[in-house]
Amino acid sequence: MSTGFLGGSFDPIHFGHLNLAISLKESAGLKKILICPAGNSPFKKEPHVAAHHRLKMCQLAVEDLEGFVVIDDEIKRDGPSYTIDTIRALNEPVRLLLGDDQLESFDKWKESEELKRLAPPLIGSRFNKEGANIPIIEISSTLVRERLKKGLPCLHLVPHKVLDYIFKNGLY
Repeated sequence: MSTGFLGGSFDPIHFGHLNLAISLKESAGLKKILICPAGNSPFKKEPHVAAHHRLKMCQLAVEDLEGFVVIDDEIKRDGPSYTIDTIRALNEPVRLLLGDDQLESFDKWKESEELKRLAPPLIGSRFNKEGANIPIIEISSTLVRERLKKGLPCLHLVPHKVLDYIFKNGLY
């Protein structure tokens, strides 16, 4: 399997997401990373911005990264976004990319055992010996949104093309 899959709300996408994806791509020798913004996460409230904005921010964030492809499978689908449904619909085998912060709730994901079988997880962690040891960047989309609301700098947290898009469109 030479493709990784990273899903999430990406509300907005930030360097923590990109660091995880790039580090796992390199450590596992993956050729391609699929970035898939969730339409309606069953675990989170309604996203702060519309799906088309989150999709565009993901596209801007990875447009200069070789092997990165943004897919819109989940935002086109009605109802809750379940990773297992997206993985089943893909025409290629993938590895599920996860940060160790997602492990605690992973067993609550829809068909988590089947998901592990279909898309064996690659886990980015500072401490997990089973995962790839990568430098985790402690950034959350919540932190980015809070800083944007307060008018604080975010260039160290979010790619400049994404920030430009946020400002241009009056997001957050």
